Amino acid sequence: MNVKPLIVIPALLVFSLPAAAQKPIVYPAKGQSAQQQKKDDTECLAWAKQNTGIDPAVASAPPPQDTGAATGGGERVRGAARGAVGGAVVGGIAGDAGTGAAAGAAVGTMAGGRKARQNQQAANQQAQQQQQQTMATYYRAYGACMEGRGYTIK
Repeated sequence: MNVKPLIVIPALLVFSLPAAAQKPIVYPAKGQSAQQQKKDDTECLAWAKQNTGIDPAVASAPPPQDTGAATGGGERVRGAARGAVGGAVVGGIAGDAGTGAAAGAAVGTMAGGRKARQNQQAANQQAQQQQQQTMATYYRAYGACMEGRGYTIK
């Protein structure tokens, strides 16, 4: 079995994901003191949470990773069933339907497992994109509050 594709694919997924939403950089454009900036920062973070309904501690937590046991089993079972049927047909033609069905079931199980992993990767990417959009909304509200208090936001 060639292991290289299994290593390359996760690495490509990590590098192809968009950057996570980050807290904007704040500059005290009107000469606010460090103490005033800290006070404004705290108040604007609370204001953004209240007005968006987004709790950044919850929204920025990594989405739960599915181990595949709950969702992957269905794809594997369906793959095994399809493979067994196809293998039985091919095995019947060759004179040994039972061996053909067993081989087909094994191949079908692997194909079903691959489909389960693909489905899980798509779900994880969608959850991450939703998380990034949620945090971007929260930080836009925070930035608006800080701009209203005389800070430059980048």
